[in-house]
Amino acid sequence: SKSLTDEENVKLFGKCNNPNGHGHNYKVIVTVRGEIDPVSGMVINLTDLKEYMQEAIMKPLDHKNLDKDVPYFAEVVSTTENVAVFIWENLKKLLPTGILYKVKVYETDQNVVVYKGEETI
Repeated sequence: SKSLTDEENVKLFGKCNNPNGHGHNYKVIVTVRGEIDPVSGMVINLTDLKEYMQEAIMKPLDHKNLDKDVPYFAEVVSTTENVAVFIWENLKKLLPTGILYKVKVYETDQNVVVYKGEETI
């Protein structure tokens, strides 16, 4: 985080605080919800969903240094939580309104983030 000192970054991020960066093989699960089309039997055509995921996830993130190659992360810390928000926001722009339910991002088998968008009270 640019807003923290080197010592604070080491304390907060541990081994993930590598000045030369480090990589992850994220796994992403997208959940949609809505009315099931009586003809297709689907909430959304899976071919369409795959194309949306390609555009919203793979194109901007695959084989990229998040901090250097993705403009969003120039000002936002590239935590898994923020990766989930980034994916949510990208998908929300492409999918029909209200259909996106959940984005689940696996950094590792034990480190998983679930994001359902901003809730209003």
